[in-house]
Amino acid sequence: MKILVTGGAGFIGSHVCEALIEKNYSVIVYDNFNDYYPPEYKKENVRLFGNSAKIIEGDIRDTTTLELCFSNHQIDAVIHLAACAGVRPSIEDPSLYMDVNLCGTTQILECMKKYEVKKLLFASSSSVYGNNSKVPFCENDPVDNPISPYAATKKAGELLCHTYHHLYGINIACLRFFTVYGPRQRPDLAIRKFTELIYNNEPIPFFGDGSMSRDYTYIEDTVSGILLALDWVSEGANKYEIFNLGESYTVSLNEMVKTIECVSGKSAKLNKLNVPSGDVKLTCADINKSKNILGYKPNTPFDEGIKKFIVWYETKRLKG
Repeated sequence: MKILVTGGAGFIGSHVCEALIEKNYSVIVYDNFNDYYPPEYKKENVRLFGNSAKIIEGDIRDTTTLELCFSNHQIDAVIHLAACAGVRPSIEDPSLYMDVNLCGTTQILECMKKYEVKKLLFASSSSVYGNNSKVPFCENDPVDNPISPYAATKKAGELLCHTYHHLYGINIACLRFFTVYGPRQRPDLAIRKFTELIYNNEPIPFFGDGSMSRDYTYIEDTVSGILLALDWVSEGANKYEIFNLGESYTVSLNEMVKTIECVSGKSAKLNKLNVPSGDVKLTCADINKSKNILGYKPNTPFDEGIKKFIVWYETKRLKG
């Protein structure tokens, strides 16, 4: 199978591409290498692929480049990870998030329709649940009250996917990721950002009383779920489902900082701040559906995942 991975140079995308290459899939990476964080990080990621993947630099809103990608390659499935990421930046520039995450996704779906590509994985987010009062969060819970533009675009993306599934028979799995972390994590995400600040003896932005909690999911567990979902959309016809990919275990902000301190042997300085608008209080995935249908079985305890992350971070830090 030939797999197109949009956003394939990013944190999750590069790990997905590595796993696909290991399984002897033919991989096409489509990424615009933008400056949301230093583009060199993404270039480092794709260098890991050697000559095992085709790299196409392009924006998912660029219909010319996207058309050439689909017309020049007989694509069997799309793993659509490309998006404007981050809750807080979406509040600052909602128009950009709507343009990239909705118009860009529509262009992907239009190309799939035109070139009769019938298998899609869409990267959604736990943010669609908003401040859900029911814990853990289940795929059939109402998600009509997003609290950030980013969350709204992810919910709208799921709806777009269902529309194209209904009209054109595309098999689609929408994957709601829950706070993915691990080696090569984006520098704006809390675990990497906090780790860098702690190692530089600088204060970390510490929001609220530290009780905000997240269902942190180690990257290898997320990738395992993505590959299982790829198998699922590749078998049979007329499929559309939403799946949570989390650990189903919550870690508070206090616990997260203490774990980094314990593993690294360093102490954090706290810059206590108010909780930003748009940040949810808690995320926790009900993963029974993913277990039962996909065979998804996350197995990385948080402290073990942090140990693996710190090993990677210290190695990278030594290399400069």
